[in-house]
Amino acid sequence: MKEKLAELREKALTQIGASEGLERLNDIRVAFLGKKGELTSMLKSLKDVAPEERPTVGQMVNEARAAIEEKLEERRRAFEKKFQEEKLKAETIDVTLPAKKPLIGHRHPNTIALEEVERIFVGMGYEVVEGPEVEYDYYNFEALNIPKNHPARDEQDTFYITDNIVLRTQTSSVQAHVMEHTKPPIRIIAPGRVFRSDEVDATHSPSFHQIEGLVIDKHITFSDLKGTLAEFAKELFGEDTKVKFRPHHFPFTEPSAEVDVSCFKCKGKGCRFCKGSGWIEILGCGMVHPKVLKMSGIDPEEYTGFAFGVGLERIALLKYEIDDMRLLYENDMRFLKQF
Repeated sequence: MKEKLAELREKALTQIGASEGLERLNDIRVAFLGKKGELTSMLKSLKDVAPEERPTVGQMVNEARAAIEEKLEERRRAFEKKFQEEKLKAETIDVTLPAKKPLIGHRHPNTIALEEVERIFVGMGYEVVEGPEVEYDYYNFEALNIPKNHPARDEQDTFYITDNIVLRTQTSSVQAHVMEHTKPPIRIIAPGRVFRSDEVDATHSPSFHQIEGLVIDKHITFSDLKGTLAEFAKELFGEDTKVKFRPHHFPFTEPSAEVDVSCFKCKGKGCRFCKGSGWIEILGCGMVHPKVLKMSGIDPEEYTGFAFGVGLERIALLKYEIDDMRLLYENDMRFLKQF
């Protein structure tokens, strides 16, 4: 029994000394000191030892256990120290190196332009309203006085989902919804994404953004429209900005006009930016057609109104002197970080 204890002790200490990791060390502890371990089994067999030898053998078992536990703890501390040293070495930080600058994003040029337009019109008492991008044919065309045979309804210009559902070609459809469900007075702008079957180039895209405006009330005249857009132009492009109205045709307004602003680059003298004319085309507008009012349930004998529409990308291109609309959508950080 004494010889077996000595051999067991030596065997355990040798294996502990040769172990190469904490997992192996745990296996050795279980093999010798666990409930079914070799030393534990030997302790249980003390009842078979002669009574006069039991104290001596018991003491040897306890000494063997103490020696094994001490060696295990010593080896465990050595492994943990080595692991900690390797971890610290791997995670060493050179505090003399410059810190990594966090990459902080900012608003897109379109967003900046939209927020400025919204600020101007909200300051005039307008409400910002949104509507669906997938729209019924009725609200996108018919409710805006664009009949079935109108060229704008050609499939070459419009994305049709079904015969009665389209991707909206203008946010004027939002105006039709508002007029249908809101009793005048109405004063809104409707920004949003629109879709047209256009080829991609420097000034066209199949998906772009519009901002439509609508005012309906008693005694609204073209003078109110001119004053509103003149104030808008001054707020957006500068106090010296002037506006010019040119007769035009839109199915949903009568009379209608295209609006030019004096070139804020050359102050109307003529430059490359305005192609030498001194004026820059910016938006379309007009008095709401009586038929449009009537289709939306508003009495044209009692109420009048005006509407206007401007391309958000056009404002961004003009304001930041960008000559290619595609730059707004290519996600090139070299371009976007300028804003």
